[in-house]
Amino acid sequence: MRVAICEDDTFYQQLIVETVKNYALFQAPSIQIVSCTAQPSTETADCYILDIELNSSVNGLEIAQAIRQRDPLAHIIFITTYAQYLTLTFKYKLAALDFIVKDSPAQIQADLTEALQAAFMKYQQLGTIDQTKWFQIKIGEKIKNIAIEDIYFFETATQPHKIQLYERNGCHSFYGSLKEINLGDDFFRCHKSFLVHLNNIKEVDFKKRQIIMANGSHCPIAFRSLAALQKILYRK
Repeated sequence: MRVAICEDDTFYQQLIVETVKNYALFQAPSIQIVSCTAQPSTETADCYILDIELNSSVNGLEIAQAIRQRDPLAHIIFITTYAQYLTLTFKYKLAALDFIVKDSPAQIQADLTEALQAAFMKYQQLGTIDQTKWFQIKIGEKIKNIAIEDIYFFETATQPHKIQLYERNGCHSFYGSLKEINLGDDFFRCHKSFLVHLNNIKEVDFKKRQIIMANGSHCPIAFRSLAALQKILYRK
């Protein structure tokens, strides 16, 4: 679970970072901080920890509103000095996961740890409940949810019983087999070692029996799969 932090007070920023890192270290190694700034950031994440009052032209509520517009499922945790802002989170219809008032450092850490626990539980459920939008893999002790639309293709790895997953944000290796992956009609087994996302095909060279994906990768087409692929692409 990727966490982005926006807090302009150095003391609280360090406190939040320390709390997130401690929780990740002892409870959830899948959690990583991808951004920690004093100003609004364009970094995308699964969970956002936002101060409401910022030394900026926009405040945390406006940032959350922009986040909610592009990602209705993102977890948003507000942290602020002013308890009265709680009612504004309802006015903005932000569906915040938690609202933490800056009290004693120990209380902030306890409240934030509890919020992170709830966010991570929802993150784990996301890949198992909403399988039409997310594909969940386990890499060591880490759990990662990948948007289906971002997947280019799966390839059998050289290491036995492992698969390489190529997606918009990189490549991941995990244990499994292609025959166990069932993501619906948008995926096609073009070769015994390749499962491609049809919506992310850039072009197909039937003469060379090769698929060029949107990321520039080339995937082979088995001879026995040519007719089936032509039929599917014709329908699309």
